[in-house]
Amino acid sequence: MKRLVAIAALAAVPALFAAPAFAATSSTAVAKPSAQVITGYENEVVRLTNAQRTAKGCPALRIDERLRTAARAHSTDMVTRGFFSHTGSNGSTFVAREAAAGYPSRSANAENIAWGYRTPKDVVTGWMNSPGHRANILNCGSVAVGVGLAYTKSGAPYWTQDFGRS
Repeated sequence: MKRLVAIAALAAVPALFAAPAFAATSSTAVAKPSAQVITGYENEVVRLTNAQRTAKGCPALRIDERLRTAARAHSTDMVTRGFFSHTGSNGSTFVAREAAAGYPSRSANAENIAWGYRTPKDVVTGWMNSPGHRANILNCGSVAVGVGLAYTKSGAPYWTQDFGRS
């Protein structure tokens, strides 16, 4: 089964619609890593994202714990409720989720989501191979990021990457 990634952008910004990127297929379930390992994976996504950005002349993003909180909550929501969408199970947008986590809604910038990618390198590569996701990553107007990772009971990873402008 192929895994999809999707994209969302603020209504005030021109919408970016990316063709889906696909994760590698695996029939082997992976046990959920510890919280410490998950945080390490999230931080590695930021490091790899920043390597892409700085190579293209954009400044590195700083980790914002409010954005991380929003991203983690959305990944957990998708895993818990068994769906894959930028719209939360309660109808929320990424802007609303970032604001609920204490981030200024006017500064919410974009969100990338993905599932099925087993490693930080794989998910960043998948996003970089998708024009819309790549545009989010290489948007030099973003200055902050939060990444959230959650696993299904069978070990499928769900990733959320939230971007901000303040």
